[in-house]
Amino acid sequence: MSRAVEAEALEYLRTHHVLTLATHGEAGVWAAAVFYVNDGFDLYFLSSPASRHALNLEANPRVACTVQEDYADWPAIRGVQAEGVAQVLAGEEEKHARALYGRKFPVVGKLAQAPAAIVKALARVRWYRLAPERMYFIDNSAGFGHRSELCLSPPRRSAPS
Repeated sequence: MSRAVEAEALEYLRTHHVLTLATHGEAGVWAAAVFYVNDGFDLYFLSSPASRHALNLEANPRVACTVQEDYADWPAIRGVQAEGVAQVLAGEEEKHARALYGRKFPVVGKLAQAPAAIVKALARVRWYRLAPERMYFIDNSAGFGHRSELCLSPPRRSAPS
């Protein structure tokens, strides 16, 4: 895999905001859209512990996800597909996720200025890291159905801040 494709995929992840998370639990498969931030290829998100996808993660941490836009033209399709494991964060890892998230989504980074409803909701969430085990960058501009597998060998993310 070329470094150029990896850099392009990382830039794509950095400039997008929503990933579709696919989980599996007692009630079956489920997909949910969540805001995310990436650090390298690791993806961080937050969710209510009562959400269906969070309950599914308690039972089965194996997930899949996609990041893409709503394209109308097939040759323009670009995005990321991944599979891996999602886990609840605590301690320094949670602080790291909060800091990253706050830089991408200022309302989280500046809670003193956030509406009360957001502050209240954020007090109840759990923070997660999706550690991809396999990831692909899709780019139909390079050919219909073109996808490149990304190298996920360490180092995958920066040290916690």
